[in-house]
Amino acid sequence: MPANGRSLDAIEDFLAHKRFAMVGISREPKDFSVSLFEELCRRGYDVVPVNPKTPNVLGKSCYARVQDIYPPVEAALLMTSPAHTEAVVADCAAAGIRKIWMYRAAGSGAVSEKALEFCREHGMEVIPGECPFMFLPQAGGVHKLHGFFRKITGRFPRRKKG
Repeated sequence: MPANGRSLDAIEDFLAHKRFAMVGISREPKDFSVSLFEELCRRGYDVVPVNPKTPNVLGKSCYARVQDIYPPVEAALLMTSPAHTEAVVADCAAAGIRKIWMYRAAGSGAVSEKALEFCREHGMEVIPGECPFMFLPQAGGVHKLHGFFRKITGRFPRRKKG
């Protein structure tokens, strides 16, 4: 059974991977996913973009599927719609990717109940929601404020007990 992804431990473990796939990154330069991609790269992450509808993102070659990434990655941040997330987690399982982060800021984000169940059944660790910006050191502006409000309302992820 995978760890409960809402723990701060699981989030820090995911972010400790300096190389991971970002699946569903937009081909639109002003899209939030491209901003997140750019910030993660600026912070030293080797983010591998995955989108079958674009050849590159900010000059970095884009893969059509996670199975095509070489050398392979161990983790994937999903920026997909819930309708596509189930197929993507199956692709991740086929590629040997065991750590999944289903992005969410507002609405459902990439979170899909069927995809969560698939991850549980296949022993994949999953972070079901959350915005990575809130967990990056010195995140500014709205991200810091968002994290602050989640902390005071008790909805910010916590460390596992024990």
